[in-house]
Amino acid sequence: MAKVYENIFSEELTKQIRDRFYFVDKDDFTDKRVYFENSGGSLRLKSVVEASSYVMRFPESSTRPNKAAKFLLETINGGKDDFKKFINASKGSIVTNFTASRVLFNITEAILCNAPGSNVVTTCLDHPGSYDSAKYYCNKYNKEFRECKANPVTGGIDVSEVLDKVDKDTCLLSMIYTSNITGAAMDVEAIISEVRKVNPSVYILLDAVQRAPHGVIDFDKLQLDGVVVAPYKFFGNRGIGLGFVSERVASFPHEKITGKSPDVWELGSADASDFASFSKIIEYLCFLGSHFTDSKDKRTLIATAMHKIEFQEKFLLYSLLEGTPNAKGLRYIDGVTVHFDTEDLASKDLIIAISFDSMDCSSAVRLYDKENYIVFERLASSPYSKRMMDAFGLEGIIRVSPMHFNDLEEIEGFLIASEKIAKNKYV
Repeated sequence: MAKVYENIFSEELTKQIRDRFYFVDKDDFTDKRVYFENSGGSLRLKSVVEASSYVMRFPESSTRPNKAAKFLLETINGGKDDFKKFINASKGSIVTNFTASRVLFNITEAILCNAPGSNVVTTCLDHPGSYDSAKYYCNKYNKEFRECKANPVTGGIDVSEVLDKVDKDTCLLSMIYTSNITGAAMDVEAIISEVRKVNPSVYILLDAVQRAPHGVIDFDKLQLDGVVVAPYKFFGNRGIGLGFVSERVASFPHEKITGKSPDVWELGSADASDFASFSKIIEYLCFLGSHFTDSKDKRTLIATAMHKIEFQEKFLLYSLLEGTPNAKGLRYIDGVTVHFDTEDLASKDLIIAISFDSMDCSSAVRLYDKENYIVFERLASSPYSKRMMDAFGLEGIIRVSPMHFNDLEEIEGFLIASEKIAKNKYV
């Protein structure tokens, strides 16, 4: 029997959470709208926007001796420390760039250019930032490119499939943590454990961009060589990708300023507002975690918050699929297909792929907009999703991706809108 998930956020806590975000149920262009498109970017914390705006006012470089510059330097260092606590990384170096994809390219090249091994393994589910960087640098550095196929039922990558591709000559395993198409959360702990039995020295890089808002990331426990996240996917701003590399990767030759330490990856002056914003994300997680633990340790608060977010989102996922007393679940609406649907939701993050029998995905997305729900289509015609769609023999899907701050009333409204669309009431 499938596990039944329960609402663990009280009404008062939900209100406090929602009050911390901009545009939860409306924006400056609509009186009502619900954002179920976290896979494209999260709602922003008010504190993130305010902190970013404040810090950007200062013209100083953080390397100067005056008080404002000192404040900026402290802000940058504080944000870096918070990032390391978020991913639980103790030793290694931070890598930044304008986007997470750019950071993935940076890390991938450094590994493929310097590490021994003749092949690279990635997966058909990987975002172009990791998949294309692996393929590009395989061609450049004469490595064999190997691709793991997805399980067509779960939408994930099986451990056995990875083991079929990895061998003693594998240089790098680069893979996505959670698919932003299927919602499958890979069992990376099992994958990494088994891969290291085959090749203890293999380098492992995780694209955790989609995982970051939905569950705990533990760099040290997984013994990673690289991980990448994008703050705009979990309550922060666009314009920066954040990565972290292990000590053995940190000192590989890479683009850097001559004269700086070999393990420094940042080029030029850091924007203190980016790190001020990240610290506000961590502040929010600590607020949330404090409702479930008495600990004052920041990492404990972060991990607690992420565990509770994951469980609350399982409740929302379960409600979308199974329905509520007031609305049919997606599994039971005639004319709706739920793709990659499995009874056990333990390996799923809060992303659902659906389609309608009566219309194409783009048309359905426009109808959802009429019902004040923001979702998005992923199509075979898009370079960002063609490979994934082809892997499953699909022309496209509608991606539904709420977050922990969405409530049951919004879930019910979406289900009612979905049944209306399925019945083609608009014609």
